[in-house]
Formats: sequence, structure tokens, C-alpha cells
Amino acid sequence: MTNETHIQVIDRMVSLLESLAKHEHASLKTLAAETGLHSSTAFRILASLHHHDWVTRDSNGAYQLGGGLMRYANQAEQQLDLREIALPIMTALRDQTGETVNLTLRENDEVVYIERVTSTRLMRVEQVIGSRAPLHVTAVGKLMLGEDAAAACLSYAKRTQLPAYTPNTITEANDLCTSAELARAQAYAFDNEEAELGVGCIGVLIRDASGKAVAGLSISAPRERRKDEWVSALQQAGTQISEKLGYFSPEAK
Repeated sequence: MTNETHIQVIDRMVSLLESLAKHEHASLKTLAAETGLHSSTAFRILASLHHHDWVTRDSNGAYQLGGGLMRYANQAEQQLDLREIALPIMTALRDQTGETVNLTLRENDEVVYIERVTSTRLMRVEQVIGSRAPLHVTAVGKLMLGEDAAAACLSYAKRTQLPAYTPNTITEANDLCTSAELARAQAYAFDNEEAELGVGCIGVLIRDASGKAVAGLSISAPRERRKDEWVSALQQAGTQISEKLGYFSPEAK
């Protein structure tokens, strides 16, 4: 019963948002009529949406879509654009190396896999789109920690307690921050079976026009197949994606 009630509330919320999307401004009476909801029900849901800035009210009390909802829409659009830009470059890198190529974003203390091109080999590493991993066990995650000040890296270590996923996972704060700083300095990082035994990754960052690191690109392979010479190819692919986002490194100017 609880799950059914929860779903019903979400359905009602979506119907209100869809109705609002048809109007620049809409009164409670109009929204209730269009959605078939009782005015008191619609009012309670709209009040909750207003609290989260998903809807706002104008000087006449009419409702309209709010900035909070727009932020999610903008983020979704940016991610879609990034995936569309990155995918052909990721495919070319996969064809060059024969291994799985991943596109990731940072969300708080984790990386999230938002796109992948799977290896053509029989034995391969597959990262499921939508899966997550802590920053300290991934190559891209170390680079993202290296983008922050040392204090932020130490704060991450204290906050997460650096759980071990394999015997190779870095579990000491100072060791992690040293590794993150080295990754930042050399502009790439390795995952040496730190997230999963038998798997080795190489990661680089992707930057937008402002120079901000907005995503990560990585190659995942069985550890015995990973080749250090892939670093150059991965960096070139990361640079290509970054340039399509408007970024040009100081060295290129």
C-alpha cells in the first residue's frame, strides 16, 4: 500500500508539472481542473513543489515552473550533449585499443558512469551505465580529488573513511592525497586493481570552456592487457572532447 500511495503521489505531481508546462502562468483552479485533482490535493502538492523551488508563484498567486526544476533540465541537457559529443571519439578510442571506454561524471563523493563503448574482445571489463564508484578507487576519481585543494581531499578521506574494495585500495588519507596530487601534475591516473581485482584502468579529465573539469574519460581492461602507451591516446581523446566543449589548454595557445 505504501509503494502504491508513493507512486500515486508522483503521478499527481507529474500531471501538475505537465499542466504547468502548457501555461506561462496558471491558477490553482485551472491546474486542478486540468489534472482532475481536488483543489486541496493540488494545493498541497504545489506547496511542496514550491518549497523545493520546482514551482513559483507570481504577484497574483498564479503558479509557474521554478528555477529548481530548470536546473535539473539544464543538467540533463548538458549531459546529453556531452554524451553525443564524446561517443564517436570514445568509439574511435575503443577501436584503437580494443578495450572498454567509459565516460563519467562526479556526483558528490562518487563517479557515475553515464556512457560506455564496450570492448570488442571476448574477455572484457564492462561498466554498467548508471553504476557508481567511490572517488578513491577509480583513476578518474583520483584526478577529480586532485582538482581540489589538499584540505578537500583530506575531508573526503575523513568523511568516507576510505573503505577497501581490494587489497590494493588506498586506505590512508595522506597516501590518497599524494596520489591525487601526482595525478593532477601528470594529467592522468591509474587504477591498479583498486576497485576490482584483475581490472586496471587509465583515466583523464574532460574540461569545459572555462577550464573546469566536468567529466572523466577512462579505459578499463583486464590488468594484464593494460598498456601504458594508451595514456597518450587517452589524453588525445580527452583533449578532443574538451576542445569540442570549447576548452583549449594553455599549451595549445
